[in-house]
Amino acid sequence: MPNRTLGIIGGTGWLGRAIADAVLESGFIAADCLLISNRSGSSTFGPDVRVLADNQALVELSDVVVLSIRPEQFRELQIDARGKRLISLMAGVPAATISAATGAQVVVRAMPNAAVEIRQSFTPWYNAGELSEQDREWVQRLFECVGSADEVPNEDCIDYLSALSGTGPAFPAMLYRALVESAVVAGIPEAIAQRAAHGVVVGGGQLLASRDPLQMIDALMAYRGVTAAALQSMADQHLDAIVGQAVQAGAAVARRGM
Repeated sequence: MPNRTLGIIGGTGWLGRAIADAVLESGFIAADCLLISNRSGSSTFGPDVRVLADNQALVELSDVVVLSIRPEQFRELQIDARGKRLISLMAGVPAATISAATGAQVVVRAMPNAAVEIRQSFTPWYNAGELSEQDREWVQRLFECVGSADEVPNEDCIDYLSALSGTGPAFPAMLYRALVESAVVAGIPEAIAQRAAHGVVVGGGQLLASRDPLQMIDALMAYRGVTAAALQSMADQHLDAIVGQAVQAGAAVARRGM
């Protein structure tokens, strides 16, 4: 799908804008091949990027159309996308529903997360329709502009991963809050507790970028020190089951539709 025109409906929202900036900065899409639509038809993009207030006009001028809108906004979206390749970034809206509403025969569902802002998103995507190998490579490269990506084998994977990788920083943020609150209860001043927890969540996450997390757990458990005692307590309380239930709860929302 080389040299295709890309249109992003909702391209001035945080997600659409991050993707638009990334494809331009990487050179994946030339500015004159990118179209953006929003309600006002205005933006801060450069002069070569076309910005429209008419979603249907964007669809007609685009080869590939990205829906970067909230699920509830989809109910109001009126477009005819027959003959177009449609990429949906909406959680909880099945490909069949999107195809029926828009006429698009090729619908790709994808789920980036907030790390698109720093080009570190993991984006799973699923193709419902006929895509050539060249088209698949194009979609993969599109999402690699904002991080890493994988094509998944079925649509249920997208719904599950919407509640796992799609949550972005939510799980680390919850861990941060739990660490801070428990430290304060233990008598640690709140400001110090916050800095300590920040070091665990942010600093630890950066360290894991270059190490195998499972191997690190095994090594720390084998040492049988302070950290091992804390990890063993988490295991005894079945932390893996608690996290699994949380992800399943989110996935259930995605499966039944938002």
